[in-house]
Amino acid sequence: MVSGNDSPFDMDGLHYVEDQDASKAVTADDRPAIIIAASVLHHLKACIEDAKNTILIVGYQAVHTLGRRLVEKRTRVRIFGVPRERRAEVVVLNGSSAHADQKDLVAFASRCFPGGLGGGGRARQVVLVHGDIQPQRVLAAKLRAASLPDAAIPAPGDVIEIR
Repeated sequence: MVSGNDSPFDMDGLHYVEDQDASKAVTADDRPAIIIAASVLHHLKACIEDAKNTILIVGYQAVHTLGRRLVEKRTRVRIFGVPRERRAEVVVLNGSSAHADQKDLVAFASRCFPGGLGGGGRARQVVLVHGDIQPQRVLAAKLRAASLPDAAIPAPGDVIEIR
């Protein structure tokens, strides 16, 4: 159990791998393993077609990415350009995001604008560039409801003039 300031990575049997060859050796080993990695393509290539494996997704996965396709539990995905059958179980663990929620973002923005609640900041505009379009629209509406400036939601290729 992790509590207080304990590290979730302070455990017996944990081995850090720092180069690609050692990482590939983990994938080639047929013993059970938990692989925690930011760069996972060769691990996925090796394990995605085996039903005995589980892929645990703990962070946000952007639209049109392999991660999002796995979250959507698609039965076929492309890895290194090659179609692969997804037989591995996919489990999505929500609630592990390091992102602020809408309430926190509106509170932060309020402090950044002149006349905002607890504010006095000097910001003049908001541009939303991260995340999916529908949650961006909801956040923009919440910012308007808090009497903050309209948030721009640029499309790819749009040019925003910084005032």
